[in-house]
Amino acid sequence: MGTKLSSKIWSRSALCSFIERSSEVFVLFSGKSIVRCLDKIMKKARQSETSQTALTAEQLEKYSSAVTLSDMEIFIFPELLYSLVLANIMSPRLWRWRDDPWFKKIDSMTPYRRVLRLKQYIIDHYAFNLDLDTWGLTTQEKELERFKPWIDKEMLGRSNALFGYQGDQYYFDLDIRKHFGLDKYTSNVIPYWKTETIEAMDAFQLKEGYPHSAGECVSLSTLYAAALFVVCKIPLENIYLMATPLHSQNFIDVDIGVLSNNRRIVTQRMWFNGTELTAKAQRALRNEQVTIVTHNTGYIHVLYPDATIDQDDYTQFKQKLQDYLTIEIDSEILANFLRQHSHLQTCFQVRHDYHGKSRFIPAEKAYAYEHISPYRMNDGTRKKLLEEIDEYEFFYESIEGRIPLNKFDEFFKLNKIDLNTERHQRKLMEEFNCFNARAWDILQDLITFTRIEPKLPGQEKKFLSTQPIEINTEMKRDEIISYLEQLRSDHPVANLSFYAYRDLSRTEWAPFMKAAIERNPVILEATKKYTDHEIIEQLEAIPNESIYEGSRLAQPDEVWNFQRGDGLERAICLATIWKNRNPDATIRIEAKDQTLHIHINDQKWIWKTDKKIEVSLDI
Repeated sequence: MGTKLSSKIWSRSALCSFIERSSEVFVLFSGKSIVRCLDKIMKKARQSETSQTALTAEQLEKYSSAVTLSDMEIFIFPELLYSLVLANIMSPRLWRWRDDPWFKKIDSMTPYRRVLRLKQYIIDHYAFNLDLDTWGLTTQEKELERFKPWIDKEMLGRSNALFGYQGDQYYFDLDIRKHFGLDKYTSNVIPYWKTETIEAMDAFQLKEGYPHSAGECVSLSTLYAAALFVVCKIPLENIYLMATPLHSQNFIDVDIGVLSNNRRIVTQRMWFNGTELTAKAQRALRNEQVTIVTHNTGYIHVLYPDATIDQDDYTQFKQKLQDYLTIEIDSEILANFLRQHSHLQTCFQVRHDYHGKSRFIPAEKAYAYEHISPYRMNDGTRKKLLEEIDEYEFFYESIEGRIPLNKFDEFFKLNKIDLNTERHQRKLMEEFNCFNARAWDILQDLITFTRIEPKLPGQEKKFLSTQPIEINTEMKRDEIISYLEQLRSDHPVANLSFYAYRDLSRTEWAPFMKAAIERNPVILEATKKYTDHEIIEQLEAIPNESIYEGSRLAQPDEVWNFQRGDGLERAICLATIWKNRNPDATIRIEAKDQTLHIHINDQKWIWKTDKKIEVSLDI
């Protein structure tokens, strides 16, 4: 059509011209609101235009990547990370969380309490899953060839764990391939770590051995971001997603800041509690380069020279994250530090005043009792912890060569120590008179414990002026979808969100089919043992149910993993298997009035479909 749809306002003549060419749209004016009419007009116009416009190679690759959402694809196309957040925000499944009794009084809570409420819901309903077999395997060579127009192997090796990235010495010691179970494959084999939609995460309950919904770290981070907005009503501008080569987590700007970490939420005091669980939560920000930071205003990527995130927002985020990752030293933080640095516990003893007398216990003995007690060494419950310890563990005189930990309670009351100040460092070092560790070494470890310098993408980027995603927490789901629909012709992330949402009534078929045929190794591997006839029998035997509602469709590996699929989804599975076995096969899928015709060469099958999508598709 001749009208330029990228313009925000159509001329009256152009709109009238379009109405005249569409009797279906003309009928809309007979009883519905003008707003709804115009929404349908714009949607039909957009579909009319896109159906006549061939996608470029880059568009096809990017749009199809929004369907599969592998870690590699998100690394290459950083817009995809936020597109899944928006797809989850559009999901009716997420909006139904609002009706759960668990969230009944959430609107009366402070933002911080809402976040904690959401955390418990996610912990109760979702498991962390990093099974290499879930979405299958690919090879470095295949992925390098695919993404050659955008990035080379050397660049990948500097920041992508699947292509040689090792981080600092920590990751050399860890042996990444062994840690993730890749050592049983050849060195060029890498997993398809696909990021799941909320529907795919919930569908894990259908798999044997999964009592709960599940997802990997990027799936959980995008679910958290969407749920924080929809359920907790935290504004999008307060939520930042961070991706590193081996992890993904969010910074939530409420109170002094909160970090999401897989299923959990970590407050600043928890971040510095010295436990093994927290040490694992810290690994990414302590050891890895942050590859992507994304936000409702855009993204910044460590390798790309241009950034679309608002520069002022990014500067503010960096400062708030740094404030969260830095804490002042006091007696509680010192006790937490010794919990994590257990090798230094032998420098300390703990005095316990009991029955009118003082008794002393080696610090390592006291810390060992934390494992079997609800009480801790770092807070007001220390006295109760010491009272639980067996009498024979104590000495009735001070232990020679050990520093009394109790003296720091008074020391920090009288001295506010700034570890950035040399004078304060010397003052604190004078208190560390240990027989088997140098005071300087203890101090340096303490400084490292109390402040983390995150390796964020630098400010030397060219910050482009882009339109933010401006949806607010008072908008209804249909209003949000309508807003994103209107925005998508001018906004890449809004447009990609509909491909991540898998709504085939709003997107081109070519990207979905490209993803289906090229990036679904699980179903291809699982059906190798079947004849063509047996494959059809297998697909016809599974329940005619989709994990997605309405006109949204599952990919073949989702159908196979969760052993259910609408007739249209199963037809795409059949086409995927057949096309990979017989690349020259002629395949046609036609759907109309809930009836599906599948033509493969000179064969034909008729299946039922509940997807109200009319399609005539040549593959």
